[in-house]
Amino acid sequence: MSIDHDDIWSRIRTEVSAEAHSEPALASFLHTTVLSHTRLEDALSFILAAKLGSETITSLTLRELIREALDSDATIGAAVREDLRAVLSRDPATRGYSQPLLYFKGFHALQAYRVAHYYWTHDRTALALFLQSRISEVFAVDIHPGARIGKGIMFDHATSVVIGETAVVDDDFSMLHEVTLGGTGKVGGDRHPKIGRGVMIGAGAKVLGNIVVGEGAKIGAGSVVLEDVAPFTTVAGVPARPVTYPVHGLPAMDLDSESA
Repeated sequence: MSIDHDDIWSRIRTEVSAEAHSEPALASFLHTTVLSHTRLEDALSFILAAKLGSETITSLTLRELIREALDSDATIGAAVREDLRAVLSRDPATRGYSQPLLYFKGFHALQAYRVAHYYWTHDRTALALFLQSRISEVFAVDIHPGARIGKGIMFDHATSVVIGETAVVDDDFSMLHEVTLGGTGKVGGDRHPKIGRGVMIGAGAKVLGNIVVGEGAKIGAGSVVLEDVAPFTTVAGVPARPVTYPVHGLPAMDLDSESA
């Protein structure tokens, strides 16, 4: 994507410049994380590396690894931008594109997963698993690098999210904290859920096994889902059962985090 036509990056720089002017105490931080960079990819690599660096692998080394993934696969940058659009459009607490980039650990964990997935799919599994471990330690979000996650994704709050190795998540997906897309512990191989486009999963829900949650479905908070969920259906309970049909065709696009 051309820097000259990157509207999201332009918006971020405008927002951050205004913040630096209105809050001088943050001016140095905002300059270092955003304003000193020429691309969203460079700012993101700096932010993630600063958070994930450790005594064993420095932030400088991690930054180069993250930037290598972003530069080698343009689809990651496109997904990052779609994720930013998703957070801004669905989260009423978000005031601009710069907020998730700077402060939202669900967004950070998701983008760090994208880097780990890049290395997983390029035969650098040890590095991918190291990144998974650091993401889990730093953000309290455990996404196996083998999982496949689309774009336009929002993890709201995100603490204690777990996504297994063979899970597949389609585009335009939203979920809250403490959600598990896991296995049942009884089988190997392809053992994790397949989540359709526009699905919304409420806080604390557990979706277990190689089951399909259809497009536009909604899963209520605290539910345990052990069977396929039909498209455009709301399920709730332990075990989850159909209760209604979403008012909106794709509930993830109109997140109601309090009632989910």
